[in-house]
Amino acid sequence: MFEALSYITLQHYWWIIVSLLGAILVLLMFVQGGQTLIYTLGKTDDERTILINLLGRKWEFTFTTLVTFGGAFFASFPLFYSTSFGGAYWVWMLILLAFILQAVSYEYRSKANNFLGKRIYETFLFLNGIIAPLLIGTAVATFFTGSKFSVNLLNITLLTGNKMPVISEWTGPAHGLEAALNLHNLMLGLTLVFLTRVLALLYFMNRLNHGEMMERVKKQLLVNSIPFVILFLTFTIWTLLSDGFAVNPKTGEVFMESYKYLHNLLQMPVVAILFVLGVALVLIGIIRPLTCFEKCSTKGIWGAGIGTILTVFALFLLAGFNHTAYYPSTYDLQSSLTIENSSSSYYTLTAMSYVSLLVPFVIAYIWIAWRAIDSKKIDMEELNSESHIY
Repeated sequence: MFEALSYITLQHYWWIIVSLLGAILVLLMFVQGGQTLIYTLGKTDDERTILINLLGRKWEFTFTTLVTFGGAFFASFPLFYSTSFGGAYWVWMLILLAFILQAVSYEYRSKANNFLGKRIYETFLFLNGIIAPLLIGTAVATFFTGSKFSVNLLNITLLTGNKMPVISEWTGPAHGLEAALNLHNLMLGLTLVFLTRVLALLYFMNRLNHGEMMERVKKQLLVNSIPFVILFLTFTIWTLLSDGFAVNPKTGEVFMESYKYLHNLLQMPVVAILFVLGVALVLIGIIRPLTCFEKCSTKGIWGAGIGTILTVFALFLLAGFNHTAYYPSTYDLQSSLTIENSSSSYYTLTAMSYVSLLVPFVIAYIWIAWRAIDSKKIDMEELNSESHIY
Protein backbone atom coordinates (compact mmCIF):
# COMPACT_ATOMS: atom_id res chain seq x y z
CA MET A 1 0.00 0.00 0.00
CA PHE A 2 2.53 2.63 1.12
CA GLU A 3 5.04 1.38 -1.45
CA ALA A 4 2.82 2.92 -4.12
CA LEU A 5 3.25 6.40 -2.63
CA SER A 6 5.96 8.76 -3.84
CA TYR A 7 8.80 9.88 -1.57
CA ILE A 8 7.42 13.42 -1.27
CA THR A 9 3.96 12.06 -0.40
CA LEU A 10 5.44 9.96 2.41
CA GLN A 11 7.37 12.99 3.68
CA HIS A 12 4.19 15.05 3.78
CA TYR A 13 2.30 12.15 5.39
CA TRP A 14 4.80 12.03 8.23
CA TRP A 15 4.74 15.78 8.70
CA ILE A 16 0.98 15.40 9.17
CA ILE A 17 1.51 12.63 11.75
CA VAL A 18 4.08 14.68 13.66
CA SER A 19 1.86 17.78 13.51
CA LEU A 20 -1.13 15.86 14.86
CA LEU A 21 0.92 14.45 17.74
CA GLY A 22 2.19 17.94 18.54
CA ALA A 23 -1.37 19.28 18.56
CA ILE A 24 -2.56 16.52 20.90
CA LEU A 25 0.41 17.20 23.18
CA VAL A 26 -0.56 20.87 23.49
CA LEU A 27 -4.10 19.87 24.51
CA LEU A 28 -2.85 17.39 27.13
CA MET A 29 -0.61 20.05 28.63
CA PHE A 30 -3.69 21.32 30.47
CA VAL A 31 -2.13 19.25 33.26
CA GLN A 32 0.77 21.72 33.38
CA GLY A 33 -1.66 24.63 33.42
CA GLY A 34 -3.60 23.10 36.27
CA GLN A 35 -0.44 22.70 38.33
CA THR A 36 0.11 26.48 38.25
CA LEU A 37 -3.37 26.99 39.75
CA ILE A 38 -3.12 24.67 42.76
CA TYR A 39 -2.73 27.49 45.29
CA THR A 40 -4.93 29.92 43.40
CA LEU A 41 -7.90 27.54 43.52
CA GLY A 42 -7.10 25.39 46.55
CA LYS A 43 -7.20 27.31 49.82
CA THR A 44 -6.94 24.27 52.10
CA ASP A 45 -4.82 21.12 52.05
CA ASP A 46 -7.88 19.03 51.16
CA GLU A 47 -8.76 21.30 48.23
CA ARG A 48 -5.20 21.15 46.90
CA THR A 49 -5.23 17.37 47.27
CA ILE A 50 -8.40 17.18 45.18
CA LEU A 51 -6.84 19.27 42.41
CA ILE A 52 -3.54 17.39 42.41
CA ASN A 53 -5.27 14.01 42.25
CA LEU A 54 -7.50 15.20 39.44
CA LEU A 55 -4.39 16.18 37.47
CA GLY A 56 -2.32 13.24 38.70
CA ARG A 57 -4.63 10.80 36.96
CA LYS A 58 -3.76 12.42 33.63
CA TRP A 59 -0.10 13.49 33.77
CA GLU A 60 1.15 10.20 32.31
CA PHE A 61 -0.96 10.75 29.17
CA THR A 62 0.89 14.04 28.61
CA PHE A 63 4.32 12.54 29.22
CA THR A 64 3.62 9.54 26.97
CA THR A 65 2.45 11.83 24.17
CA LEU A 66 5.59 13.98 24.56
CA VAL A 67 7.79 10.89 24.20
CA THR A 68 5.76 9.67 21.20
CA PHE A 69 5.97 13.10 19.55
CA GLY A 70 9.73 13.23 20.06
CA GLY A 71 10.18 9.67 18.84
CA ALA A 72 8.12 10.25 15.72
CA PHE A 73 10.07 13.43 14.95
CA PHE A 74 13.38 11.61 15.44
CA ALA A 75 12.42 8.68 13.21
CA SER A 76 10.85 10.68 10.38
CA PHE A 77 12.99 13.84 10.37
CA PRO A 78 16.32 12.86 11.99
CA LEU A 79 18.21 15.91 10.74
CA PHE A 80 15.87 18.18 12.71
CA TYR A 81 16.35 16.03 15.77
CA SER A 82 20.15 16.11 15.56
CA THR A 83 20.22 19.84 14.78
CA SER A 84 17.79 21.03 17.44
CA PHE A 85 18.45 18.55 20.21
CA GLY A 86 22.19 18.56 19.54
CA GLY A 87 22.51 22.35 19.36
CA ALA A 88 19.75 23.90 21.46
CA TYR A 89 20.36 21.34 24.17
CA TRP A 90 19.92 23.71 27.13
CA VAL A 91 16.30 24.29 26.16
CA TRP A 92 15.56 20.57 25.85
CA MET A 93 17.50 19.73 29.02
CA LEU A 94 15.44 22.24 31.00
CA ILE A 95 12.23 20.80 29.53
CA LEU A 96 13.38 17.29 30.48
CA LEU A 97 14.29 18.45 33.99
CA ALA A 98 10.85 20.03 34.37
CA PHE A 99 9.15 16.75 33.49
CA ILE A 100 11.43 14.81 35.87
CA LEU A 101 10.38 17.17 38.67
CA GLN A 102 6.75 16.52 37.75
CA ALA A 103 7.12 12.73 37.84
CA VAL A 104 8.95 12.80 41.18
CA SER A 105 6.40 15.16 42.70
CA TYR A 106 3.37 13.05 41.85
CA GLU A 107 5.14 9.94 43.10
CA TYR A 108 6.39 11.28 46.44
CA ARG A 109 4.06 14.13 47.46
CA SER A 110 1.86 11.95 49.69
CA LYS A 111 4.40 9.30 50.64
CA ALA A 112 4.76 8.49 54.33
CA ASN A 113 7.77 10.10 56.03
CA ASN A 114 8.13 12.62 53.19
CA PHE A 115 11.02 14.66 54.64
CA LEU A 116 10.72 17.45 52.03
CA GLY A 117 7.08 18.10 52.78
CA LYS A 118 4.12 18.49 50.43
CA ARG A 119 4.80 22.14 49.71
CA ILE A 120 8.19 21.43 48.10
CA TYR A 121 6.66 18.94 45.68
CA GLU A 122 3.79 21.30 44.97
CA THR A 123 6.37 23.96 44.14
CA PHE A 124 8.03 21.51 41.73
CA LEU A 125 4.65 20.98 40.06
CA PHE A 126 4.23 24.74 39.70
CA LEU A 127 7.68 25.05 38.12
CA ASN A 128 6.88 22.27 35.65
CA GLY A 129 3.62 24.03 34.81
CA ILE A 130 5.45 27.24 33.89
CA ILE A 131 8.75 26.01 32.42
CA ALA A 132 7.44 23.22 30.18
CA PRO A 133 4.83 25.18 28.17
CA LEU A 134 6.94 28.35 28.10
CA LEU A 135 10.00 26.63 26.63
CA ILE A 136 8.07 24.29 24.33
CA GLY A 137 6.12 27.26 22.96
CA THR A 138 9.34 29.23 22.52
CA ALA A 139 10.96 26.30 20.70
CA VAL A 140 7.98 25.87 18.34
CA ALA A 141 8.00 29.60 17.59
CA THR A 142 11.46 29.22 16.07
CA PHE A 143 9.72 27.28 13.26
CA PHE A 144 8.56 30.71 12.14
CA THR A 145 11.38 32.99 13.33
CA GLY A 146 14.47 30.82 12.77
CA SER A 147 17.52 29.77 14.77
CA LYS A 148 21.26 30.26 14.42
CA PHE A 149 22.78 27.04 13.10
CA SER A 150 24.58 25.67 10.07
CA VAL A 151 24.31 22.26 8.41
CA ASN A 152 26.97 20.61 6.27
CA LEU A 153 26.24 17.00 5.32
CA LEU A 154 29.75 16.60 3.91
CA ASN A 155 31.13 16.82 7.44
CA ILE A 156 30.15 13.20 7.94
CA THR A 157 33.02 12.22 5.64
CA LEU A 158 35.58 14.15 7.70
CA LEU A 159 37.33 12.41 10.55
CA THR A 160 39.79 14.45 12.63
CA GLY A 161 41.68 12.49 15.24
CA ASN A 162 39.24 10.96 17.73
CA LYS A 163 36.51 13.53 17.01
CA MET A 164 33.20 12.38 15.62
CA PRO A 165 31.99 14.26 12.52
CA VAL A 166 29.41 16.96 13.28
CA ILE A 167 26.79 17.65 10.63
CA SER A 168 25.02 20.50 12.43
CA GLU A 169 26.71 23.28 14.35
CA TRP A 170 24.88 25.71 16.63
CA THR A 171 26.19 29.25 16.57
CA GLY A 172 23.86 30.75 19.17
CA PRO A 173 25.71 31.90 22.31
CA ALA A 174 23.40 30.13 24.77
CA HIS A 175 22.61 26.94 22.79
CA GLY A 176 18.92 27.65 22.31
CA LEU A 177 18.14 29.69 25.41
CA GLU A 178 18.64 32.89 23.38
CA ALA A 179 15.37 32.03 21.61
CA ALA A 180 13.52 32.95 24.81
CA LEU A 181 14.95 36.48 24.53
CA ASN A 182 13.23 36.95 21.16
CA LEU A 183 9.94 38.74 21.84
CA HIS A 184 8.22 36.98 18.92
CA ASN A 185 9.18 33.57 20.31
CA LEU A 186 8.35 34.55 23.87
CA MET A 187 4.90 35.61 22.69
CA LEU A 188 4.04 32.04 21.71
CA GLY A 189 5.62 30.65 24.87
CA LEU A 190 3.42 32.88 27.04
CA THR A 191 0.42 32.09 24.85
CA LEU A 192 0.93 28.41 25.58
CA VAL A 193 1.28 29.08 29.33
CA PHE A 194 -2.09 30.85 29.46
CA LEU A 195 -3.73 28.38 27.07
CA THR A 196 -2.81 25.48 29.34
CA ARG A 197 -4.26 27.37 32.30
CA VAL A 198 -7.49 28.07 30.43
CA LEU A 199 -7.81 24.43 29.35
CA ALA A 200 -7.15 23.31 32.93
CA LEU A 201 -9.88 25.59 34.26
CA LEU A 202 -12.34 24.23 31.70
CA TYR A 203 -11.35 20.69 32.67
CA PHE A 204 -11.85 21.50 36.36
CA MET A 205 -15.31 22.81 35.54
CA ASN A 206 -16.09 19.48 33.93
CA ARG A 207 -14.70 17.20 36.65
CA LEU A 208 -14.83 18.99 40.01
CA ASN A 209 -17.56 18.36 42.55
CA HIS A 210 -16.81 21.25 44.89
CA GLY A 211 -19.04 24.33 45.01
CA GLU A 212 -16.57 26.80 46.53
CA MET A 213 -13.74 25.91 44.16
CA MET A 214 -16.07 26.04 41.16
CA GLU A 215 -16.72 29.71 41.90
CA ARG A 216 -12.98 30.40 41.94
CA VAL A 217 -12.53 28.42 38.72
CA LYS A 218 -15.07 30.55 36.86
CA LYS A 219 -13.42 33.77 38.09
CA GLN A 220 -9.96 32.56 37.06
CA LEU A 221 -11.26 31.52 33.63
CA LEU A 222 -12.00 35.15 32.81
CA VAL A 223 -8.72 36.36 34.34
CA ASN A 224 -6.63 33.95 32.24
CA SER A 225 -8.65 34.07 29.02
CA ILE A 226 -8.03 37.78 28.43
CA PRO A 227 -4.19 37.59 28.30
CA PHE A 228 -4.40 34.34 26.32
CA VAL A 229 -6.54 35.90 23.59
CA ILE A 230 -4.37 39.04 23.44
CA LEU A 231 -1.12 37.06 23.25
CA PHE A 232 -2.45 34.60 20.67
CA LEU A 233 -3.81 37.32 18.39
CA THR A 234 -0.56 39.30 18.69
CA PHE A 235 1.57 36.27 17.79
CA THR A 236 -0.73 35.26 14.90
CA ILE A 237 -0.93 38.73 13.33
CA TRP A 238 2.82 39.28 13.82
CA THR A 239 3.59 35.94 12.14
CA LEU A 240 1.22 36.41 9.21
CA LEU A 241 2.63 39.88 8.48
CA SER A 242 6.29 38.85 8.86
CA ASP A 243 8.72 37.72 6.22
CA GLY A 244 8.87 33.94 5.94
CA PHE A 245 11.34 31.30 4.79
CA ALA A 246 10.27 30.11 1.34
CA VAL A 247 11.81 27.30 -0.71
CA ASN A 248 12.23 27.24 -4.48
CA PRO A 249 10.64 23.86 -5.40
CA LYS A 250 12.91 23.42 -8.43
CA THR A 251 16.30 24.26 -6.93
CA GLY A 252 15.70 23.83 -3.17
CA GLU A 253 17.08 27.32 -2.57
CA VAL A 254 15.75 29.03 0.56
CA PHE A 255 14.87 32.71 0.33
CA MET A 256 12.92 35.31 2.28
CA GLU A 257 9.38 36.01 1.12
CA SER A 258 7.17 38.83 2.39
CA TYR A 259 3.96 37.64 4.08
CA LYS A 260 4.97 34.02 3.47
CA TYR A 261 2.78 32.51 6.19
CA LEU A 262 -0.18 34.65 5.15
CA HIS A 263 0.34 33.36 1.60
CA ASN A 264 0.44 29.80 2.97
CA LEU A 265 -2.86 30.37 4.75
CA LEU A 266 -4.52 31.76 1.63
CA GLN A 267 -3.01 29.20 -0.76
CA MET A 268 -4.01 26.22 1.40
CA PRO A 269 -7.77 26.67 1.94
CA VAL A 270 -8.16 23.41 3.88
CA VAL A 271 -5.54 24.55 6.38
CA ALA A 272 -7.20 27.97 6.58
CA ILE A 273 -10.55 26.33 7.36
CA LEU A 274 -8.96 24.16 10.07
CA PHE A 275 -7.30 27.21 11.60
CA VAL A 276 -10.40 29.42 11.60
CA LEU A 277 -12.60 26.59 12.86
CA GLY A 278 -10.11 25.76 15.60
CA VAL A 279 -9.88 29.35 16.81
CA ALA A 280 -13.68 29.65 16.77
CA LEU A 281 -14.11 26.47 18.82
CA VAL A 282 -11.57 27.62 21.41
CA LEU A 283 -13.35 30.97 21.78
CA ILE A 284 -16.75 29.29 22.03
CA GLY A 285 -15.38 26.86 24.61
CA ILE A 286 -14.23 29.82 26.71
CA ILE A 287 -17.24 32.10 26.26
CA ARG A 288 -20.00 29.56 26.94
CA PRO A 289 -19.01 28.78 30.56
CA LEU A 290 -18.71 32.50 31.25
CA THR A 291 -22.14 33.37 29.93
CA CYS A 292 -24.45 30.37 30.40
CA PHE A 293 -26.04 28.57 33.31
CA GLU A 294 -24.43 25.77 35.31
CA LYS A 295 -25.58 22.90 33.06
CA CYS A 296 -23.61 24.03 30.01
CA SER A 297 -20.69 25.52 31.93
CA THR A 298 -19.11 22.06 32.17
CA LYS A 299 -18.97 21.47 28.39
CA GLY A 300 -16.40 24.12 27.44
CA ILE A 301 -13.44 21.72 27.54
CA TRP A 302 -14.84 19.77 24.59
CA GLY A 303 -15.06 22.70 22.21
CA ALA A 304 -11.83 24.31 23.41
CA GLY A 305 -10.01 20.96 23.37
CA ILE A 306 -10.96 20.09 19.81
CA GLY A 307 -10.31 23.69 18.78
CA THR A 308 -6.82 23.57 20.32
CA ILE A 309 -5.94 20.45 18.32
CA LEU A 310 -7.20 21.96 15.05
CA THR A 311 -5.44 25.30 15.60
CA VAL A 312 -2.05 23.86 16.56
CA PHE A 313 -2.30 21.27 13.76
CA ALA A 314 -2.91 24.08 11.26
CA LEU A 315 0.05 26.08 12.60
CA PHE A 316 2.38 23.11 12.07
CA LEU A 317 1.09 22.71 8.51
CA LEU A 318 1.66 26.43 7.85
CA ALA A 319 5.25 26.01 9.01
CA GLY A 320 6.07 22.99 6.86
CA PHE A 321 3.83 22.82 3.79
CA ASN A 322 3.64 24.91 0.63
CA HIS A 323 7.40 24.99 -0.03
CA THR A 324 8.35 26.37 3.38
CA ALA A 325 11.42 25.75 5.53
CA TYR A 326 9.94 24.46 8.79
CA TYR A 327 13.20 24.89 10.75
CA PRO A 328 14.89 27.94 9.24
CA SER A 329 18.41 29.10 9.90
CA THR A 330 19.00 32.83 10.32
CA TYR A 331 22.75 32.19 10.30
CA ASP A 332 22.84 30.46 6.92
CA LEU A 333 19.59 30.42 4.92
CA GLN A 334 20.67 27.42 2.85
CA SER A 335 21.14 25.36 6.01
CA SER A 336 17.41 25.68 6.75
CA LEU A 337 15.57 22.40 7.14
CA THR A 338 12.63 21.46 4.95
CA ILE A 339 10.41 18.42 4.80
CA GLU A 340 12.34 17.27 1.73
CA ASN A 341 15.93 17.70 2.92
CA SER A 342 15.64 16.50 6.52
CA SER A 343 13.54 13.33 6.37
CA SER A 344 14.48 9.68 6.68
CA SER A 345 14.95 7.51 3.61
CA TYR A 346 12.09 6.33 1.43
CA TYR A 347 12.37 2.80 2.83
CA THR A 348 12.38 3.98 6.45
CA LEU A 349 9.32 6.17 5.94
CA THR A 350 7.52 3.33 4.16
CA ALA A 351 8.18 0.86 6.98
CA MET A 352 7.19 3.43 9.61
CA SER A 353 3.97 4.18 7.75
CA TYR A 354 2.74 0.65 8.38
CA VAL A 355 3.46 1.11 12.07
CA SER A 356 1.45 4.35 11.99
CA LEU A 357 -1.67 2.27 11.21
CA LEU A 358 -1.66 1.32 14.89
CA VAL A 359 -2.17 4.96 15.94
CA PRO A 360 -6.02 4.81 15.81
CA PHE A 361 -5.96 1.78 18.12
CA VAL A 362 -3.68 3.58 20.56
CA ILE A 363 -5.97 6.63 20.53
CA ALA A 364 -8.97 4.36 21.12
CA TYR A 365 -7.22 2.76 24.10
CA ILE A 366 -6.38 6.18 25.56
CA TRP A 367 -10.00 7.27 25.10
CA ILE A 368 -11.34 4.17 26.87
CA ALA A 369 -8.86 4.54 29.73
CA TRP A 370 -9.64 8.25 30.01
CA ARG A 371 -13.38 7.62 30.22
CA ALA A 372 -12.86 4.92 32.84
CA ILE A 373 -10.77 7.27 34.99
CA ASP A 374 -13.33 10.07 34.59
CA SER A 375 -16.35 7.89 35.32
CA LYS A 376 -17.49 10.30 38.04
CA LYS A 377 -16.62 13.73 39.36
CA ILE A 378 -13.98 13.94 42.05
CA ASP A 379 -14.39 15.10 45.64
CA MET A 380 -12.74 14.41 49.00
CA GLU A 381 -15.18 11.63 49.84
CA GLU A 382 -14.11 9.70 46.74
CA LEU A 383 -10.41 10.26 47.48
CA ASN A 384 -10.83 8.89 51.02
CA SER A 385 -12.02 5.63 49.47
CA GLU A 386 -9.01 5.38 47.14
CA SER A 387 -6.01 3.16 47.93
CA HIS A 388 -3.58 5.46 46.08
CA ILE A 389 -3.54 9.24 46.53
CA TYR A 390 -1.07 11.62 44.89
